[in-house]
Amino acid sequence: MFALLLKVLLVARSRHKSRARLAAENIVLRRQVIVFSRKAPSRVRLRNIDRVIFVWLYRCFPAILNAIIVVKPETVIRWHRRGFRAYWRWKSRRCDGRPRIDRDSRELIQRMSKENACGERRGSTASC
Repeated sequence: MFALLLKVLLVARSRHKSRARLAAENIVLRRQVIVFSRKAPSRVRLRNIDRVIFVWLYRCFPAILNAIIVVKPETVIRWHRRGFRAYWRWKSRRCDGRPRIDRDSRELIQRMSKENACGERRGSTASC
């Protein structure tokens, strides 16, 4: 019974997956038609939105590389890797941290610390 249910689920998943893959391929082909239909004097110019769409579809469906004609499949993979690197570079950037203290305040803190060198300290009962 369990094996039959598993097979039914796998068949349903494969049919759904193939429809989604077909839809992604249609989106890629439509985007290529849009790119080709632009008035370009010498060569096809890709906009950032075109690159984003191609990379996003590649992430979801790697098999669409066979349908891309406008650019080489290696180019789409390079865009994907570059975007991944840029994201993690942004994510691991150095944060500002604690705000700086102006010079007068630092000098005051240091002077008070020196003056209070023999005064009471936390946890100690000895005095100078």
